[in-house]
Amino acid sequence: MSESIVPQLPTGPQEPTARAPTDWKTGVMQKRIRARYAKERRFRFWGLAAVVGSAGFLAFLLVTMLWQGIGGFQRTEIALPIDFPALALEVSPDQLDDAGADLALASAGLQEQVSVAAVAAFGPEGASYISESAWIAVRSAIKSDPSILTKRVSIDVPASSAIALAADGDGNDPQATQDAARLNAAGVLSNGFNVDFLTGSDATDPTGVGIWGALKGSLLTMLITLLIAFPIGVFSAIYLEEYAPKNRWTDLIEVSINNLAAVPSIIFGLLGLAVFLSFMGLPRSAPLVGGMTLALMIMPVIVIAGRNAIKSVPPSIRDAALGIGASRIQVVFHHVLPLALPGILTGTIIGMARALGETAPLLMIGMRAFIATPPGGVFDPATVLPVQIFLWSDQVSRGFVEKTSAAIIVLLVFLLAMNAVAIYLRNRFETRW
Repeated sequence: MSESIVPQLPTGPQEPTARAPTDWKTGVMQKRIRARYAKERRFRFWGLAAVVGSAGFLAFLLVTMLWQGIGGFQRTEIALPIDFPALALEVSPDQLDDAGADLALASAGLQEQVSVAAVAAFGPEGASYISESAWIAVRSAIKSDPSILTKRVSIDVPASSAIALAADGDGNDPQATQDAARLNAAGVLSNGFNVDFLTGSDATDPTGVGIWGALKGSLLTMLITLLIAFPIGVFSAIYLEEYAPKNRWTDLIEVSINNLAAVPSIIFGLLGLAVFLSFMGLPRSAPLVGGMTLALMIMPVIVIAGRNAIKSVPPSIRDAALGIGASRIQVVFHHVLPLALPGILTGTIIGMARALGETAPLLMIGMRAFIATPPGGVFDPATVLPVQIFLWSDQVSRGFVEKTSAAIIVLLVFLLAMNAVAIYLRNRFETRW
């Protein structure tokens, strides 16, 4: 007879058995999942909207600058007939062969005679049709071909600001609009590329201004800034990261450098005014002083970026170099510095870009003077592109509006070119591991 199997009942506390979720709990979970996915979609939408908005503002800025500044690279000219024998300029051909040709032509009253020729060609108001710098175009034509002093020739000279604006359809003077239409019907008006804008300097007449003086001043100032800030900043970063002992003094230096990186730029202008001009007696408005002032401003940025780049180099590279017998300085300059150079160059790019657009510190050291000739060296008076843009934007004449936008375009191109060179160097020395 088979024994009956009696099931063993569990004894002691038991874990509760899992139960299937009810319809109520399933609905709540699905609602929470849908809400979570909706939040993610909204976050992605607003992130994309932020990117598109930023790109849209950038595109609007570039299009606006191009639309307003493209006219700055063009010039409206008038074909001015001049009868040089009738003018009777007291200038001999020998005076046009030496370096005093400009002085000889100015002393002979060329500027007044050009106005007389405009009145003879276009009537009593003819002198107002040509710009104040029209005689400079005539002077250049005489210097290039002195034989025209015995002829009657037609020379293209820049039109006045009112005629130029009226010819472009931007003028608000009815009389200038009628005069421009009459000159255009006569076939004496033309529009071409303004070479003088790229080769000239500042002037009181918007039709005769140029950007080369300010551009050369920016080049010299940035060169001085780079030559001073880059080596000092890199060597300071190497010492603080590789050689300096870790104590309260180095902590104080680190805090000071971080604070200097956030100091307003005008404070460095006051420092340059007090130290470089008042104490050291360096020439005012010189690219040397501007470069030294901007070097003080961007040096903390280079030090901070250099320290971060050096710190990012793996310690195993240092240990391996020391293990094969390299000295401490060989480890730094043969292994650590080449690997940290891309990061250092990135910090230098940021610092130089900031220095290129600065105006306040340069105004404090006097680099806002009227500079009619490009600087010949770092000791000559000069101005820079941001200051030149500031000065032109403050002018009353409407002719300076498009010149200001054109100068901004030149500044942006200069900045892009400088960044392109720096990025090329950074990629050239970049090492991946």
